[in-house]
Amino acid sequence: MSGATARVLALDLGGVRIGLALSDELGITAQPAGILEATGARADVEAIAKIVRERGVSRVVVGHPLLLSGQEGDQARKAREIADKLAASLDVPVELWDERLTTAQAERALVSDGVRRARRRAVVDCLAAVLILQSWLDAKGG
Repeated sequence: MSGATARVLALDLGGVRIGLALSDELGITAQPAGILEATGARADVEAIAKIVRERGVSRVVVGHPLLLSGQEGDQARKAREIADKLAASLDVPVELWDERLTTAQAERALVSDGVRRARRRAVVDCLAAVLILQSWLDAKGG
């Protein structure tokens, strides 16, 4: 894309929901972009591919929930599998990004802001995606 940098999409993969965050066009800040209901790998990849096309996304960053030890557990392996499927389906780079503790950090932030439990469940995945993307942008010098 010419002119402004295209957006980066971050994903916080969950069993029920996928949190979404998009960067601004300059690649400096992460903003919430909603959630997708997780319905299965094939449908999830198709839904994400549609977002990539519609929003001018130039890169997808997938949260990689490593164990505190740095090893891959079941959730991290699932994230890697989805990232591999996305990479095979998309014409943009897909990368994994260490997201240890982002969901817990998002939950703590929402609790401290007085957000009720039912509402927290609805937004924690999206906020976790924002935290993943912002840490990626900061590390890349955005």
